[in-house]
Amino acid sequence: MHPPDPVLRLDEAAQDLLFRQARSADAFTDEPVSDATVEAVHDLVKYGPTAFNQQPLRVVLVRSPESRRRLVGHLARGNREKTARAPLTAVLAVDRDFHTELPRLFPAHPQAADRYYAQRPVREASAVLNGALQAAYFIIGVRAAGLAAGPMSGFDADGVTKEFFTPGRHEVLIVVNIGRPAAHPPRPRGPRLGYGQVFTTV
Repeated sequence: MHPPDPVLRLDEAAQDLLFRQARSADAFTDEPVSDATVEAVHDLVKYGPTAFNQQPLRVVLVRSPESRRRLVGHLARGNREKTARAPLTAVLAVDRDFHTELPRLFPAHPQAADRYYAQRPVREASAVLNGALQAAYFIIGVRAAGLAAGPMSGFDADGVTKEFFTPGRHEVLIVVNIGRPAAHPPRPRGPRLGYGQVFTTV
């Protein structure tokens, strides 16, 4: 048990739920994950900050056996069985043409889309950066719902994109298995860099 930190506003239980006791999961119970739960997660994490309120993240929820077979065929061998058994799998991608929504999402500067994102390389780099931020918020939101996330990067990105998105417009970032973690002794947590190894004051 960690001593209370008067600086952090989250109580100890919330700190444990989101970070200290949370683990990436490889095995889950059979308890389903409802659309209502996923929508509640989204309704919370959609407020996470991004540049100019960009919202490039797009998510496909893989539920049906047929869709799961299509996905599993594009995964690395070590990711196939756990994905086949997960109650829900989310495929997270970015929309490279997210800028078309910016006049509505960032009305204070309606010309931001033309001014900053007219060049495709700039737009695509921004989509990946801000989509990755949104993906991280999503994983924290899954934990906030009392569930566990198993994010994976071992897959054929082009193959997954062709199966579930529009090639050329979308780029798959990560595949996330979601559910209530199966009861088993957790693996030891991997080490983390300390404050002094990460932060420098100038």
